[in-house]
Amino acid sequence: MLEDDASYCAAPAAADAALTALAQADPAAGPRADCVLCGEATEYPAGTPGSTLCPRCAWQQAQRGACSG
Repeated sequence: MLEDDASYCAAPAAADAALTALAQADPAAGPRADCVLCGEATEYPAGTPGSTLCPRCAWQQAQRGACSG
């Protein structure tokens, strides 16, 4: 077991900013983006870049990726 904490670096501020950007927005904040697979509203704002997925489709995509071997 390591007793010297000096061997670990602190997380950079950019990592905190990235985590904040990935956090889910408040549902009352405005229009929601539509899921690119089923068309249902997602938990992400309409201006979110990339392909937004609803929780159900995100789960199904993760299962497909895990089972594709």
